[in-house]
Amino acid sequence: MKITTKINLLTTAWMLCILIIINFVVYFLFMQTTVNMEEDMQYQKAGDILKDIDGKQTSNEIEETFRDHLTEHSYIRIMGPNDKMMYQVTNDKVLAHKIKGNFTIKKQAKTHIISTEHGEEQILIVHVPMKNDNQSLEIGERLVGLEARKETLRAIMIMCIILAAVLSLLGGRWLASTIMRPISNMIKTMEEIETSGVPKTIPIENKAKDELQTMAQTFNRMINRILENLTKQSQFVSDASHELKTPLTVIKSYANLLRRHGIENKEIAEEAIQAIHSEATRIQKMTETFLDIANLEKENVLEMIQVNLVTLCQNILKQLKDVYKREITLQYDHDPIIISADELKIKQVIIILLDNAIKYSNGKIQVLIEQTDHHAIIKLKDKGIGIPEDEIDQIFERFYRVDKSRSRETGGSGLGLHIAKSIMKLHKGEIKISSKEGAGTEAVLIFHR
Repeated sequence: MKITTKINLLTTAWMLCILIIINFVVYFLFMQTTVNMEEDMQYQKAGDILKDIDGKQTSNEIEETFRDHLTEHSYIRIMGPNDKMMYQVTNDKVLAHKIKGNFTIKKQAKTHIISTEHGEEQILIVHVPMKNDNQSLEIGERLVGLEARKETLRAIMIMCIILAAVLSLLGGRWLASTIMRPISNMIKTMEEIETSGVPKTIPIENKAKDELQTMAQTFNRMINRILENLTKQSQFVSDASHELKTPLTVIKSYANLLRRHGIENKEIAEEAIQAIHSEATRIQKMTETFLDIANLEKENVLEMIQVNLVTLCQNILKQLKDVYKREITLQYDHDPIIISADELKIKQVIIILLDNAIKYSNGKIQVLIEQTDHHAIIKLKDKGIGIPEDEIDQIFERFYRVDKSRSRETGGSGLGLHIAKSIMKLHKGEIKISSKEGAGTEAVLIFHR
């Protein structure tokens, strides 16, 4: 079943349920109000009768008074103890026969249902005590007009329900069509994407700020993100292919050199083997870096723990000092300085920055750790070659290298800072680079606490 049909049927069913409930309440209130009005009229008649018979002693006088107040299809009685009927006047013998008299000393009104040749009829009976506590006045009357009004009201209600059903079906169809139009456009767009394989956005014609527009905008944002990722993926593949092309060309060239000259020329063979090994190692490192980038883009790779930045930096610096034999100092104003982070990822960021400082400087490298009420900060300073001011904004892009020739000599791939920024982004932190060409570089890592 189509969703438009479901909406149509559900709205119609809901409207009919509401209308039936309202009609039931209206019918009940109508009956209650009408009966109450009839009761008030009967009580008023009973009061008038009691006034008229006050002081009259003979039966004829009392019955004559009763006849003056008798209405169509009714009776008037005076009842005594033990339900003894003392007087009765009626113009409806069937009614008088079916309703047995009842003596009561309380003022009350009640209804009865009796069966007649025309069907069931409702009877209103009113009891009013007289001055003489041993007698009560009873008036009974067929509610003929009420039955007629009930039939009319029921007919009107049935017609209203039928009319409401028709209008609800028409309105539900229009409503379903209005609601489904943007969804239909979305389905059409999805089918076009499936057929062509090219993501495209949905044209938004409705300017109303509703959920359907929000859904369409969300879909468009998703498509735009997919297009952006496809562009990045294409660029990444292009850049990676370009980066891999050079070492593969070198390997192939030296392999051809070995094939032509063989391994008899020891000097050439050693040079070729060394070059092939070097370029293969470079490809291996580059591949590992590609995998790191792919994992970071999943955005669910963090294993958060409490990390002491002081201890972490001390361990990293000890390792690098032993390997590179460089002077690297560490300063901090507190110990410990704790953040919630993925320790291995933060270690990777710090190593990337220190590795760049070691490659592009010869002097002392300084590492400073600070903390504020809301942040923990790591600063890394070197006195190296620096970065031109017009290239600072581009250094976080994939494969970007300030000095391409020197980067190749030092083994740089142009991916380190991109990875560092991605890791900091996952940690909701920041990385900032400031530099002056020929005067050195300062990298700042900011962690929100």
